[in-house]
Amino acid sequence: MVVFVVLASLDNVVIGLLPPLYRPVAAEFRVTEAALGVVTAVTYLSTAVAAVAWAYVGDRRRRKPLLLVGTVLWVAGTTATANVDSFAAFVGAQLLTAAGLGAIGSVGFSVISDLVAPRRRGLVLAFWGLSQGVGVLCGTLVGGLAGAVDWRRPFVLLSVAGVGAAVAFAFTYEVRRGHSEPQLAPLFAAGGEYQHRMHRADLPVIVARRTNRYLITQGLISQAALGSLVWLPQLFQARALDQGYDLPTAIIIGSVFATVFQLGGALSIIGGVVGDRRQRRRPGGRAQVAGWALMAAVPLYLLLFALPFRVSVAPGSATAGVVRQVLFSLVTEPSIALCFVLAVLAAGLTSAASPNWYALVGDVNPPEHRATVFSLGNLANGVGRGTGTALVPLVFRAVSGFAPPPLNYALGLALGQLLFVPTGLLYLRAARTAPHDIAALDAMLTERAGVVERGGAVS
Repeated sequence: MVVFVVLASLDNVVIGLLPPLYRPVAAEFRVTEAALGVVTAVTYLSTAVAAVAWAYVGDRRRRKPLLLVGTVLWVAGTTATANVDSFAAFVGAQLLTAAGLGAIGSVGFSVISDLVAPRRRGLVLAFWGLSQGVGVLCGTLVGGLAGAVDWRRPFVLLSVAGVGAAVAFAFTYEVRRGHSEPQLAPLFAAGGEYQHRMHRADLPVIVARRTNRYLITQGLISQAALGSLVWLPQLFQARALDQGYDLPTAIIIGSVFATVFQLGGALSIIGGVVGDRRQRRRPGGRAQVAGWALMAAVPLYLLLFALPFRVSVAPGSATAGVVRQVLFSLVTEPSIALCFVLAVLAAGLTSAASPNWYALVGDVNPPEHRATVFSLGNLANGVGRGTGTALVPLVFRAVSGFAPPPLNYALGLALGQLLFVPTGLLYLRAARTAPHDIAALDAMLTERAGVVERGGAVS
């Protein structure tokens, strides 16, 4: 379990590395920051498309080799990124990284769901999802700190960490499909194995499951809002530049603030626990928790981006000094402290959706469908996040005529978070369909456990 959590974290460190480094990378390759935003968006989408292929194979075959190959690919991509000498090569290295990352999320989710019983699925998947959020934050922080002077250095560091993760993963064992399902306990107790696998004919069945449709569709909208938050470091960088700081100092300030202001993601564990408890009372409880939490976060985000603040950093401070002074301002500057509280609460509420989404996919789908459903949802997420990441710069530019930096960043990010309202409504619709889909799955697995499957044959 630990290795899978670490892998999930590392692959999201990759995602968080680039945004804090847009300015120096754009300057070296003589492209605009908006072009790098498009690269990030294309990377998201490429990862999501690759995940569909990885997931389909993972629902049919052994999953450990696929995860190992995926890890090797993204490590190769980050290594290449650190050594490119042209923008075209940079884009190619990012796409190679994306191809490998696609395996970690989709196939890894399938394995994790087989390790966790439904009763505690929300809590454990909250830790799994939290590791991904922590990974993005670490990527933002590492990118800003290690890359403030040399943008290539963070990619070198991550490549080394990825090699270590691949070695550790090679010593894990193959998890049995359906291992945690209580309905299948008699099957395993009798010495059987769960032999059902994904087939092309199952795709219409997956789409026909109503809860799946809501879970997948919401990703198009919610991830557009989350994709806009990729530009959060740029907001704080712009505020620092507006105060007269040089670019390296502004990058550090922006990265630190963007990291600590998203620490509320750790509260996803609470969202998972609440979802588990609510689910035991009502089969649609997880979706209710996710829906109401998302909508409650919107006014907090709007207030957060509307409140200005100023940071005080002594001229000529080294990296460690800048970090120390920024962190100290969280408790010494009332305006920054207020923004920090709002950010933690907003991020905590939005993060409540993540573990409950993961758990719902496991609750309404049989083991052989979960990686595929996850990947379809991830594809929708990738389209949504890529769209949000790519379109927000256009909003920044459109409003800059009457809202110069950093106000244009604040306004564009605030508008993006309004998308959490329709997302919450889709979760509330899923709360109405989940009870039927869960009951149907229980009946299916109970029926399948009535026979002992050995070596592909039924006895």
